[in-house]
Amino acid sequence: MEANLVEADFVSDSSNMIEDQEDELFEHFRFVADKGQSLLRVDKFLIDRIENISRNRIQMAADAGYVLANGTPVKSSYKVKPQDIITVVMDSPRRELEILPENIPLNIVYEDSDVMVVNKPAGLVVHPGHGNYSGTLVNALAWYFKDNPDYDSSDPRLGLVHRIDKDTSGLLLIAKNPDAKTHLGMQFFSKTTKRKYVALVWGNVKENEGTVEGNIGRHPREKLMMTVFPDGDSGKPAVTHYRVLERYPYATLVECRLETGRTHQIRVHMKHIGHVLFNDERYGGNEILKGNHHTKYMQFIRNCFEVCPRQALHAQTLGFTHPRTGKEIFLESPLPEDMTKLIEKWRQI
Repeated sequence: MEANLVEADFVSDSSNMIEDQEDELFEHFRFVADKGQSLLRVDKFLIDRIENISRNRIQMAADAGYVLANGTPVKSSYKVKPQDIITVVMDSPRRELEILPENIPLNIVYEDSDVMVVNKPAGLVVHPGHGNYSGTLVNALAWYFKDNPDYDSSDPRLGLVHRIDKDTSGLLLIAKNPDAKTHLGMQFFSKTTKRKYVALVWGNVKENEGTVEGNIGRHPREKLMMTVFPDGDSGKPAVTHYRVLERYPYATLVECRLETGRTHQIRVHMKHIGHVLFNDERYGGNEILKGNHHTKYMQFIRNCFEVCPRQALHAQTLGFTHPRTGKEIFLESPLPEDMTKLIEKWRQI
């Protein structure tokens, strides 16, 4: 494998600090130490073998758990021994593309010298990867900050603090400097941020409020799906609190509050308790799961799918402590037009 990776690809954010990050890791580099290899720190070992990379980036990758020795994550101080297998993995496939600025409109709801919050529309991919290397929110940020010498879209110490799915709308937090990124990332890791989502789900949610707990990991057969492992033998711990907002025949509007931020967490947890998100194609919500199959009702559902042609999920509120001032900031995003129209249709059924 050629060792000429662009630095932008070398380190991504720690999975503990990223909402909805894929759990799959991809091998980017593999080196086998010679039989005569003397004990050498792994960061020094790698800097001699990977072009266009700094030792600091290698150390950051190790801190994030992306440098492995014989399949086990190691710190940058690890001493490479003869015939050790040293690999570098990342959360997206290897690519040779830089993040290019693209003039994509941003709906900015808050900005100061340290942070920015944007209201992401449904359909916009957040971060390049998995076949989406352009037209993303990160490309839009690169354009927005193109005249700011202090902002490098390729620097993992800046930018997105968390993510939401492509077809989920709502609020996203961006760090404009390394100190802000570290401070905000720790808030997500420590579960002190305040995040609420609004979702329309299939069926009558029995309890007015409740909590869903269950490890979430990649589905053993369907690699594009996540699933709940209730026995905790696989996946990562996840907790979602929900509260009923409105009830309709065959559907319920709920508010979900996240304690953790796993890939597809709300979508998977709600399915786990029997209430798939409305029009969530990946998890089967784009079928008539509740109600009858009379012609009039079927047409009503088809109209609903057309009004909101994606999973009915919106990241409505975001609360965090400002990394510089210590002030509590709480922001709210109104429901987008497609979900507003969808809810109005259900109110009239």
